[in-house]
Amino acid sequence: MNITTELIIFCIISFLSGSLPTGVIISKTIFGFDIRTKGSGNMGSTNVFRILGTKWGIIVQVIDILKGFLPVFIISNFYASDLLVESFFWNNIITLKLLLGLLAILGHIFSPFVSFKGGKGINTATGILLAISPIDIGIVFFIFWLVVFSTGYISLGSLSSGFTLPLTLIVRSSIMESNIENYTTLLIFFILIMFIIIITHRENIKRLIAGKENKFEKLHLFKMKR
Repeated sequence: MNITTELIIFCIISFLSGSLPTGVIISKTIFGFDIRTKGSGNMGSTNVFRILGTKWGIIVQVIDILKGFLPVFIISNFYASDLLVESFFWNNIITLKLLLGLLAILGHIFSPFVSFKGGKGINTATGILLAISPIDIGIVFFIFWLVVFSTGYISLGSLSSGFTLPLTLIVRSSIMESNIENYTTLLIFFILIMFIIIITHRENIKRLIAGKENKFEKLHLFKMKR
């Protein structure tokens, strides 16, 4: 098997890993209905939390994170030496990780198992970033929960995370003067993820502006006194 064939196979594995509709599989096999027919109509963990409860929401969230983490971690760490090709672009491990990660995200958003209408890719992107840049995802994770606890809106937390991701990298490099390997490549990828989050949350943005977005009152812990 040549390098090109192996690379194509691993790309397909990453895409299919991301495309597994965890929420739909669990809701249909265990509860007898499609999670997309209830709540927000999304198959992601947020809607699962709302409809099926905390336990199943956590299970879906963990699995969706692993869908992004495992392909990037396993393939890039155990098979990278066989796949790297010396060229102007495809010549380092980070490029391989980003390609596999992007395919996992696209698999989740455009899952062939649910007529190419999947989730929003937040959890899958989180798993990818855990495998690529754990420092940045740690900061983004803090911002996400800070926004959620302050507003009760999961979507706003996700959007804030998207904007924070490239900013965190810029601040670490420019202000804190951290030596970040493959800085430009990572920054381009982080900006791409930011735009993907904005696009997949466009309906949430409309509802937030209109004041009609669903809120998790139990997570709205930091409430301002009027």
